[in-house]
Amino acid sequence: MGESDNNDGGTDDSPVSLTAAEQRNASPERMLFFSDGVFAIIITILVLDLKVPELDSGVALSDSLTDMRPSFIAFVLSFLLVGMYWVEHRGMFTQIRYVDANVLWLNLVFLLPLSMVPFAASALGKYESNPTALHLYGAVLMAATLMRLILVSYLQRHPGLSWVSSTKQANRLMTVVGIAPMVVYGAAMLVASWQPWLSVALYLSMPLLYFGAIAFLKTDPRTRVDAEDLA
Repeated sequence: MGESDNNDGGTDDSPVSLTAAEQRNASPERMLFFSDGVFAIIITILVLDLKVPELDSGVALSDSLTDMRPSFIAFVLSFLLVGMYWVEHRGMFTQIRYVDANVLWLNLVFLLPLSMVPFAASALGKYESNPTALHLYGAVLMAATLMRLILVSYLQRHPGLSWVSSTKQANRLMTVVGIAPMVVYGAAMLVASWQPWLSVALYLSMPLLYFGAIAFLKTDPRTRVDAEDLA
């Protein structure tokens, strides 16, 4: 993360000074182990929704697998989106030296809507063209994105928790990249009632758009340095 003498106006503009015992207690390590475990469980639950069909007499396996297409799409879509949030989370906390109680709770509340992704994915797989299922899926993702933004905002306002203070532009880039998914999710929810296939396509496009934007920011000379820690 780019270092700057002029940070983003946070309340803590110098590294936190802690005793050895306090440093062990404030280490983000246990929180990250817990978070990684939650992400792993979410992805495991997603795949459990895919079951080998029981064939009735005269029913071909290929036909049964075709009937499962919506569940496969919901699984792949959700796997990529949860993976995107995990990569974001990992990238964000590579810069964090200490965590306080507020970070622990904000991180926990961020994981709450993410833990509902398997439920929303199951509903989407069963009712792929139902606007309510598409709206539910979008609402879960919007909630996760909002909580991530609140967590990012808190960390930006307390740079003493980080190894190195971020520049203003680095913070702006992280905020814009964090807000962008809400625009896509909002559009997907908006078109769900009259073009459900377009709604699914918009959800599916989010990981591609996200990583494409990160790649562009990291190669553009104007943003390359400040975007180096985006993941």
